[in-house]
Parts: sequence; structure tokens; C-alpha cells
Amino acid sequence: MPRLYGFEDMAYRRVRESEAEGIRAAASRRLLKQPYPAITEWMNAEGYRTTRGGLWKPDVLANVLDHPAIAGLEEDENRNLVETGGPAIIPREDFEAIRAMRPVHDPDKQRAPQREYLIPGLMGTCGLCTTSLGSSPSNRGSRGYRCAPSTAQHPGGCGKVRINADLLETYVAEHVLAELAKPDVSALIGQARDELLAQAALLRKEAAAARRRQKKLGVDYGRSPDMSLKAFRAADKELTQLIRESETKARLLEQVKHVPVGDIPDLVRWWKHAPMRAKKGVLVLMLEKVAVYPAASRGSRTVDADRVALHWRQWGAEAEELSA
Repeated sequence: MPRLYGFEDMAYRRVRESEAEGIRAAASRRLLKQPYPAITEWMNAEGYRTTRGGLWKPDVLANVLDHPAIAGLEEDENRNLVETGGPAIIPREDFEAIRAMRPVHDPDKQRAPQREYLIPGLMGTCGLCTTSLGSSPSNRGSRGYRCAPSTAQHPGGCGKVRINADLLETYVAEHVLAELAKPDVSALIGQARDELLAQAALLRKEAAAARRRQKKLGVDYGRSPDMSLKAFRAADKELTQLIRESETKARLLEQVKHVPVGDIPDLVRWWKHAPMRAKKGVLVLMLEKVAVYPAASRGSRTVDADRVALHWRQWGAEAEELSA
């Protein structure tokens, strides 16, 4: 894990002034709404180099100016900016102003809305190899789910499963709504939702704790001559994986907050007009996994229990596992 440009150490306590002046200059230009390509061109011409000694690229500089540490800040587990007591290379107000200029905050630069898919990535899996299904439109443009073949960048997929999204989503929705219509199930919806949100909160805390351990690991590596680079990288990789897995699962479970609680007289009508985030929340609440298998014959549009296996969530089981 390379050090952050502008700092001598991984704890962001000692400023490297020769680099800090470059950050201040870049920040000043960005506050004047100069585009990143122009800023990096200027920095390279002035002789500024990255921590690895390379030329600056727009995305690399954008990441540096988006790092809270350059303003003596960090993000807590709720993504709020809090002061660390560390040195600030640029003022907080300048940092927040630069953050506000990110494309996500600019209505004119936001991406065009993408076609929505109902089944979340972690939930849809290939029945043959268990790899998560990805969204993949067909050659004709219709929405679809697919197990992508294994590549060097994305290893693991078998590439043998593809299914039309409309057919799969209709099948899943029919079975979920039928289950929700059962009185003994609908009576527990509120309790189950709170249970999953509590699990998500625990996962967020787990990820935050891992981030703190990762930060301490960087400090220890910088101070201790006994820790080898190999050992540091192995521990850092393990913590990164833990953080990624915890936050990914937390984001999945947090979707249940959009599930309505209370009596819904006509579930089918509600589903037809419900926003996608509420539908996804219902799926997360009810299902752990949707496993899809190959079609019986090429071009088959039949979707049944032989093609799709629904794994229903056992409320209470995951909470016990997390608290164990």
C-alpha cells in the first residue's frame, strides 16, 4: 500500500513539505474549476512526481485531492468527516469545496440512467460454479443475467449460464409475493427487517474495526524494522478483503430499509408500482440466494424449479452466526 502523497508516514502525521506545496497548488487550481487534465499537465511540467516517481494522471490527482487526510480529516463508519488532530495541508473548507465539485454532484455530468435489474449481484448465482451472475444484455438488447467466463481480471466463472432478465424476475417475484401473502410470514416482516438492519450495522462496525487495524498496521510497519514487506502485504491484503466483504454484505442487507412495514391489501398491485429499491429490499428480506442453472435446450424460455432454485432466508440464523 503506497503512502499518501504529501505525507511521510502511513498515519498521516508527518507532512512532506515538498509534496504538500504541490497539493496546495493543485487544490488552488481546482478551486478555480480548472480541469484535472490541465492541472496534471502543469504539475508534470513543474517537475512534481507521484510517490512512485511517475507522471501525474488526472484520476490519480483526483484521488489525492479527495482524500480526507490532506485536510486533517477522516471518514467515520457513517461516512461523516471528522477531525483526526493530524496536520492539514489544505483547509477543511477548501477540501469540502473540491469534493462538492466531483461529477456525482454535477447534474450536467451525471451518467445517463442505466437499465435496472431486480436481483442484486450477491444474490444471483450460477448454479454450476456458484459465481455471482452479472447483468448482461443480449445481442438484441434485451436485459439478461449471465455467468461470465473466467478471465485473468475476473476468475471463477464458467460462462455456461445465461437467462432472460424479464423471465427470471417475473418467476422470482411471483414466488416471493406468494410467500409474503402468507399471514404467518407477513406478521414477521417488521421484526425481520430490523433484524437484518442490525446485522448490517454489525458488519459496518466490523469493517470499521478492520480499517483501524489496517491503519495501525501501516504505522507499525513504518516504525518496526522487524516486520518484513512480505508480512505487511499479506496482512494488509487480508484486512482489505475483510473490509470489502463486510461492506459489500452490509450494503446488500441495508436495502431492506426500503421494505414497507404494515398491512398491504394488494401485494401484486403494490409490486407493480413500487420503486425498484423497495422491490430489491423485499428480495433481500426474503431470499439468501437465487441459483440459476442452464436451460434444458438452447433458446428455451421455460423458467421453473428445474432452472431456478430459490434459497429462502432463515430469519434469526444469520444474527446468531454474527453474534457467535
